[in-house]
Amino acid sequence: MFITFEGIEGCGKTTQVDLFVRYLEKRGVELIKTFEPGGTEIGKDIRKILLDSKNTHLSPLAELILYAADRAQHTNEKLIPALDRGKWVICDRFFDATVAYQGYGRGMDMELIGLLNSKAACGLCPDLTILLDCPEDIGLKRALARNKELDLEAQGRFEKEKLEFHRKVRNGYLALADRYKERFRVIDASRPVEMISQDIHNLITPYIDAIR
Repeated sequence: MFITFEGIEGCGKTTQVDLFVRYLEKRGVELIKTFEPGGTEIGKDIRKILLDSKNTHLSPLAELILYAADRAQHTNEKLIPALDRGKWVICDRFFDATVAYQGYGRGMDMELIGLLNSKAACGLCPDLTILLDCPEDIGLKRALARNKELDLEAQGRFEKEKLEFHRKVRNGYLALADRYKERFRVIDASRPVEMISQDIHNLITPYIDAIR
């Protein structure tokens, strides 16, 4: 089972992924938790470039190719081996993020993005994608506050984008969810953490029961 979490900056993905993984472990599910960009040693170096707030001159094409490079390494080194061993893979972002951010957000060519995503993911597609959706102004406010509290402002390149960029990204995610209804589940992430987590638990329970 390959499950991805998606959403705009500040939607609460990392918190919900951690809570979700703990829930699955309590239910006896063998899994790995990972993320993009930076889920491998090579990916960590790519992540530094992509998130460094000083890299304001990074071109959209270079950004796109760096994400594809990170994904290619991640898929081959971590995702496919884990799935082949029968483990569940819980991933914080995957190729939908590239469509939303570089496609809808940056306006990059969708055909090129599709080609790079296909090659980098080696044909791998999530079984389930949980989209944590919240208004872009709420998400950005949360993200900026988090970065300040945790001293992560140096890694906040995307948080420095204008609100309109984040609006385009959110709209992109919602368009993907509408297009791929069989895979996406949209959850209102503007609510308290506990309510969101419970919705996710309720969503995944039938999948767990199916493997018993």
